[in-house]
Amino acid sequence: MKTKLILLSLAMVGFAMSASAQTKEKYTSNGADNIFISATGGISTTYSGKSEGKFGKIAPHFTVSVGKWFTPVIGLRGQVGFWRTNFYTQHNPSNAARQENHKNMVVARLDGLYNISNAIWGYNPDRLFTLSVFAGPGLTFAKTSKGFDIYQSFGDGMVVHRRGTNGEKLRPHINGSVGLLGKFNVNQYWDIDLEVRGEVADSYLGYTNTSTAIGALYFGAGVTYTFGGKKFQKVNPYVDVTPLNDEINRLRNELAAALNKPAEVRTVVETKTVTETKFNKTPIFFKIGSSKLDNYAKATVKLVADGIKASGGTFKVQAYADKATGSSSFNQKLTDARAKAVYDALVAEGVPTSQLEIVSNGGVDNMFGDRETTRVVIMGVD
Repeated sequence: MKTKLILLSLAMVGFAMSASAQTKEKYTSNGADNIFISATGGISTTYSGKSEGKFGKIAPHFTVSVGKWFTPVIGLRGQVGFWRTNFYTQHNPSNAARQENHKNMVVARLDGLYNISNAIWGYNPDRLFTLSVFAGPGLTFAKTSKGFDIYQSFGDGMVVHRRGTNGEKLRPHINGSVGLLGKFNVNQYWDIDLEVRGEVADSYLGYTNTSTAIGALYFGAGVTYTFGGKKFQKVNPYVDVTPLNDEINRLRNELAAALNKPAEVRTVVETKTVTETKFNKTPIFFKIGSSKLDNYAKATVKLVADGIKASGGTFKVQAYADKATGSSSFNQKLTDARAKAVYDALVAEGVPTSQLEIVSNGGVDNMFGDRETTRVVIMGVD
């Protein structure tokens, strides 16, 4: 029985962890992103086996889980639970009398998580509710005896012999379970959870029960906190960079010409000549949830900085974020950080602060036809 439980449990985890996420867009989780901790409380009931054939009275339980979502669809968590199980035993099979018992237990589990909502409809960080399935093996620790009852009949009486009890000791018992996990998205960090689990375990009821395996149902509600917020990055997003490269090359040539040759527009004031240099708006793109400038962005900043210093005009540093990714407050902070990063880089290249103006626009709808290019800072003159 133990071998069957182990194989069944591992098979369930294997299915959950190997299922491919059929999302419209592929996302992944970096390093320490999307690590969470959950606390859940609820009720449970134990089915003490075919010999007794009855569920015990409802009892309380409490669990703490720590895990990580590797993608918006696939996750893994470890769980520790503290339980009280109520169950019935029937020592005397000649009548229907049952005895009520209880045990306190500790349960350790490993669950593979599969988010059905994100798998079917695609990842949406603003989705209010998601439904996941989970499955996995575990160990139930309870004080039990390896003995059991033997019934022998003498005349018209019944004598019960207890064999091999050896006292009760804390022992591990293999279990396997499967369940559903519903999550209500409160904000970037918090979720409210509803959970139901069905479990089959190697009997931990000891000599008071003749079954080799028992079942249980668990219902609970709780909360989940995600450290650092829920962050997923798109895997190999397709962006046609040809137009961007063409624009950068054109801008490079235009800036070089402007720096080495007087511009066409001149205004004479007294004995001084003021040269006005204009060039098109220049974008700098960012990864999802990031305000860090990569090497390509730094090269663009350097070129633009030379043009700004030569022009003597005032330039806006306008930052944007994808409205469909993250909450409005998160996106506002993100665009603040993106604008500040470009502003600081321009100042580091020698651009006077008097020539720069920061505009943080928060989350906006798709600006150029897709979500990736909406994560941008645009430098230029309106």
